Amino acid sequence: MEHEFPSELMYLQTHEWVRIQDNIATIGITDFAQHQLGDIVYVELPEIGSTFNKGSNVVEIESVKAVGELVMPLSGKILEVNTDLADNPESVNSSPYGTGWMIKIELSNKSQINELLSVEAYKEIVEAEKK
Repeated sequence: MEHEFPSELMYLQTHEWVRIQDNIATIGITDFAQHQLGDIVYVELPEIGSTFNKGSNVVEIESVKAVGELVMPLSGKILEVNTDLADNPESVNSSPYGTGWMIKIELSNKSQINELLSVEAYKEIVEAEKK
């Protein structure tokens, strides 16, 4: 199965994607991650205004097969959460890079962006995991 990897995004080894605009990052899980989890039935989002450090588990994702986590790719403060996921958690499956986004944060340390993976580096990780 071919997975989608938008080239304008940055990625994490733990299968999160990041879209950065100025000092704001929109974050979700990748197409590969949602395929691994299966049908997503519930997404528990953090409180707006709360702050998290890079590497923290920030969103709990429940699927019919497993419980997964969205790991904070960058340190920052939660500015917005995708409230539509309460009623439509399956958006994460159908549109992981679109309507299935999870959180928007205000970056507290922009230098961490340099630690994110390019699409090429992330594709290599996925290929290795598929074997």
